[in-house]
Amino acid sequence: MTDFASVTILVPGRLNPDTLETLKETFDVEHVEDRDLSRLSAERRASIRGIAQMGPIDGATMDMLPKLEIIANFGVGYDAVDTKAATERKVVVTNTPDVLTEEVADTALGLLLMTVRELGAAEQHLRAGLWETKGNYPLTGATLQGRTVGIMGLGRIGLAIARRLEGFGVKIAYHNRSERSDVPYPYHPTLESLAGAVDTLIIAAPGGASTEKAVNAAVLKALGPDGIFINIGRGSTVDEPALIEALKDGTIRAAGLDVFDKEPHVPAALIALPNAVLLPHVASASRHTRRAMGDLVINNLKAWFQGEKPLTPVAESVEAGLARSA
Repeated sequence: MTDFASVTILVPGRLNPDTLETLKETFDVEHVEDRDLSRLSAERRASIRGIAQMGPIDGATMDMLPKLEIIANFGVGYDAVDTKAATERKVVVTNTPDVLTEEVADTALGLLLMTVRELGAAEQHLRAGLWETKGNYPLTGATLQGRTVGIMGLGRIGLAIARRLEGFGVKIAYHNRSERSDVPYPYHPTLESLAGAVDTLIIAAPGGASTEKAVNAAVLKALGPDGIFINIGRGSTVDEPALIEALKDGTIRAAGLDVFDKEPHVPAALIALPNAVLLPHVASASRHTRRAMGDLVINNLKAWFQGEKPLTPVAESVEAGLARSA
């Protein structure tokens, strides 16, 4: 049986408290809260064989850890991890798909309803006493009924969102890097084409160079003045200044955002907009789901250090043959 207590795992920066506690009970953990590895001795850095983390990991960081074997990323998105550098150094990378799919899809639908029906503003109308003093909240100009929803990123989360949308009786279309053969929804080869064919656009795509600023002024113009824009993917997929202008000048009707380009910073101009519903990146933020994500991080580490295939290696590690055979 593997003696996990003899395996040193680095935790750079913050991590889910439940996960950190279990890691400390299982492995020899070096928690560097400020992510500054230079204050660790060379001997201690050389003892580190794995990383459990959420945040950026670049090649320079990997070079400080000569015996590093695995980076267990807490989250589905791993665009902050330099997978090219990891592959070059024969370091496997894992992530946490599936366990947060349903929670994020639930949040996407909640955010969509909040945005279309102005539910947050209506609640504030009540809390401010305006229902009693000024009367009913104004009739909303938009409804979910009869809408056509386009999804950018029809992966696990995108499909879960689509399944939920079917229950609302809306039409669904999608844009992916490639067309799927297992869904009945119309496919659009470009995001601008999708935006032009729908009045509601939901982003469920990962971050990274391939999706950087994909939602630009042209896409928002194609979405149109009745357009509703929802993003639960990555803030980097959106040209934020273009979105702010589109919301200001009526190019689109409204937006609901759970992610931002420079989070936790949110532009003041965006916060000031009455037609923007803004959440602080909470799509997977239930203790239930975060615990499940943490369990998968730990189980990936356990599998690896038992000489087994990690449970959820990322595509780059699989393609490079780093994830071991089953």
